[in-house]
Amino acid sequence: MSDCKIGLALGGGSARGWAHIGVLRALQKAGIFPDIVAGTSIGAVVGGCYVAGELEALEQFALELTRRKVLGFLDFNFSGSGLITGQRLCTVLDARLKEAQIERLPRRFVAVATEIGSGHEVWLSRGRLVDAMRASYALPGIFRPVSIDGRWLFDGALVNPIPVSVCRALGARYVIAVNVNSDSCGRGTVVPQMELHAAADEMPTPPVAEAGPYGYGVGGMRKLLKRQFFGRTDAGPGISRVMMEAFNIVQDRIARSRLAGDPPDVIISPRLPQFGLFDFHQAEALIQGGMLAAERELEDITRELALRRPAAPSAMARSA
Repeated sequence: MSDCKIGLALGGGSARGWAHIGVLRALQKAGIFPDIVAGTSIGAVVGGCYVAGELEALEQFALELTRRKVLGFLDFNFSGSGLITGQRLCTVLDARLKEAQIERLPRRFVAVATEIGSGHEVWLSRGRLVDAMRASYALPGIFRPVSIDGRWLFDGALVNPIPVSVCRALGARYVIAVNVNSDSCGRGTVVPQMELHAAADEMPTPPVAEAGPYGYGVGGMRKLLKRQFFGRTDAGPGISRVMMEAFNIVQDRIARSRLAGDPPDVIISPRLPQFGLFDFHQAEALIQGGMLAAERELEDITRELALRRPAAPSAMARSA
């Protein structure tokens, strides 16, 4: 559609990232195909599958998820550096993308990760696509970090939640950014101390789980894990949910700062206030939300891209 290079920056957001699929579907329908795709966390997964030609397979996988299936992918590990090893999810990705190398993809692709210890922002632009995805979505404390080229890496949202800067560095002249968290933390405010005390006084005492003679058992452990990731009882959210929500707040603050310093040409912000970070089983609604958000911006995008096309030489210039 345009001779200028188009960059697409897909941000993090856990389950909300399924909205990226809807955004890509809307852009494709409008004949807009980015030359450069940069993704962070779930954005790296969706972006990587798109560039590798596996977006349809990813969409089908997402639409078939249920709460039970999501829980089945959580291969818990209580002795390592992450609550979840991520091997089961990696196996699914490997089945479709095992041979995919980033440098051989038809479009430029970069997955953003963070190096443990140094805090360096690492741009993964070569090597196995699946490894780059895993490193980019490895939430600290939740997923086990990934070692690539001697560096231990985890979620890139800690340093660059919506990688507009990556697209610019790779030569994109027009950058479309997708922020799936714009309505989750963007309305934050200050809570007066008196209200905070009142809320604290009303909080019930958390119940203590009772173990049987042989521990919690498989059934009890699964119920506990389900409550940790999906539940929100009167006793407050589970530790896993607290970690995710805290990470989301940090990601939102960093994203707003980065976008202010390096703004995209257009930002697509799906309206997803009712969806939580673990609602992977709500893919159909999330994809639809992404598609609607993109369609709201299509008129502006197509007009701006048309203006950036090189002007055709005039008849006088041609005759000269």
